[in-house]
Amino acid sequence: MNFLRRVFSLAGLVIAVASLSGCNILIPDVAADSPARFVQETSPVFYQPPGVDPRRVRPIPDQPVPQTRELYKTQFHQTYGLPVTNPVHMAMYGELRDADFTLPAIPVSRVQPQFLRQEVDYQTAERPGTVVIDTKAHFLYFVEGNGKAMRYGVGLGRDGYAWSGRGVIQWKQKWPRWTPSVEMVSRQPEVRPFGAENGGMNPGLMNPLGARAMYIFKDGQDTLYRIHGTPDWQSVGKATSSGCVRMLNQDVIDLYDRVSAKAEIVVM
Repeated sequence: MNFLRRVFSLAGLVIAVASLSGCNILIPDVAADSPARFVQETSPVFYQPPGVDPRRVRPIPDQPVPQTRELYKTQFHQTYGLPVTNPVHMAMYGELRDADFTLPAIPVSRVQPQFLRQEVDYQTAERPGTVVIDTKAHFLYFVEGNGKAMRYGVGLGRDGYAWSGRGVIQWKQKWPRWTPSVEMVSRQPEVRPFGAENGGMNPGLMNPLGARAMYIFKDGQDTLYRIHGTPDWQSVGKATSSGCVRMLNQDVIDLYDRVSAKAEIVVM
């Protein structure tokens, strides 16, 4: 029986080979080995208009790679003609309701970016919580420690009206009254209606001290210099005041909340 099974199996294989002998499946296609046929079958076909000699057509010169256009430059990056705003700055300097007053938004696009509030690397020997004012660069630093500080742009006093040294912030006030000093009244008689004898100027959006004021003392005496807000946002980064340190109202509110009672201050 086993012998017969083997005979029948071999006979079936012979019949299958015979039936496939008419196909090309078992015959290799050696034509692909011919270089001439390979070139003929794979060469690209180009459009040749009638009457045009391709040998006399000049090639198109290489075009330069397009560069980024500077149609609209922002302080962050370049775009193709579309203005871009920083949502963080829009949130920090947007319209703000504070107490009974609504502070208008600051047009941050018109403020030099270095004078906007930002955390920066700052190496100093001063203790965390100290306020350091760099009068040359028009920066105020609130020292945070670990080599960091919150930096604000400030407006400062004109030559001859500036104060420098070490002191403490003896007193802080929200929406303060403004009372010009006797010296200021003598220099600017137009502010006499707001002198001490008349009770000063009421708090408000047009008050020169803005939304907050921090009063600088030295050796227990009032130096008459303050860190304060201002409605004149364009004065930040400039030397235009009578010696005090001006800040954007939104920034002075932020600093006010960070500064503790009797915080040290260095003006250099």
